[in-house]
Amino acid sequence: MNLFIKNAEVFIDGTFVKSNITVKDGRISSVSGASLNTEQYPEIDAKGKKVVPGFIDIHTHGADNIDVNHATAEDYCKLGKFFASRGTTSYQASIVTDTEENTLRCIEQIKKAMEMDPCGANLIGIHMEGPFLGPDYKGSMPGHLLKNADLELFRRYYDASGGKITYITIAPEIEGSLDLIREAVKTGVVVCIGHSGADYETAIESISNGAAAVTHIFNAMRPLHHHNPGIVGAALESDVYCEAICDGRHLHPATVRLLIKTKGLGRVVAVTDSIMATGLPDGEYILGVNKVRVTNGDARLVSDGTRAGSTLTADTALKNLIKFTGRTLGEIIPLLTVNPARLMRIDDRKGSIETGKDADLVILDDNLDVETTIVGGRIVYGRDKQQ
Repeated sequence: MNLFIKNAEVFIDGTFVKSNITVKDGRISSVSGASLNTEQYPEIDAKGKKVVPGFIDIHTHGADNIDVNHATAEDYCKLGKFFASRGTTSYQASIVTDTEENTLRCIEQIKKAMEMDPCGANLIGIHMEGPFLGPDYKGSMPGHLLKNADLELFRRYYDASGGKITYITIAPEIEGSLDLIREAVKTGVVVCIGHSGADYETAIESISNGAAAVTHIFNAMRPLHHHNPGIVGAALESDVYCEAICDGRHLHPATVRLLIKTKGLGRVVAVTDSIMATGLPDGEYILGVNKVRVTNGDARLVSDGTRAGSTLTADTALKNLIKFTGRTLGEIIPLLTVNPARLMRIDDRKGSIETGKDADLVILDDNLDVETTIVGGRIVYGRDKQQ
């Protein structure tokens, strides 16, 4: 698709610059204050608006009444449209711990969806959140389905996905975890550690063997203690990326500030961990095999009240981060864009506004509300004209 976006404040190299963007064949062909629409492409006048890279959500279980563990390939069209309306242009579908039979079904449906023409946000990969997790910090995961590290099972899942498993959460302390981490890294899967009671030394060893991130830092893991720093201490001290759910429930604003102060702006990745209730009223929903009740937007298991994902969206996460930290839009944007792109090793084509990269763009108004979302040069959401 071809487009010409003019008179915009464009986020380039950490700052906003008044520029025009030319999109040709779905990619950014030029970004310049002097560029003209010589090809007579369809125009968007973004005067007074900000253009930022599309948000990349690497950890979501669904939204808009769609649960990843129950979704069909066709459901991802609806899900992609919803995410696009909130500024997300790329996302990974996160499968929660389930039976082997249903996990394989989920993989097959996601694989089919990725082969279809995208509707809204691009589905870029599969996140396996389990079953190789620690029982003491399982969070909302079904404990009876958790397993020790199983190389053969991982290979069955990976082969079934045709290489579309891109991200996996593993608890470092479970039996066989190091072999599994090394195997996943060898296949090109990005490994994150979480749902874990690992001590500091075990967590550091997993990082030394290739783990590159920590799943929803501070949540579903052994807390930081001055005598035993645990997985949190290893995460804060090392160079791994840390996922952060910034809904005001999973992390206190002061914790968000501390995380950013400790890790730096370049090593924090904002995720939603959203569930099917996202965008919908309070009520009862599901997350994998579990029933969930949402009250005042807070999702918890019906069985024991454990928090179960979130109802957060990427645009709200952006606003929350600015509110919680007092930092500027320019400082926070990378947490939703280039940081996840770098972690997932797709920053050669996504995560920033540069010539040659995919034209995945979001136009924000003065209130930082999403006005227009563009994926591959195609307008997939327009607030004033529903796409």
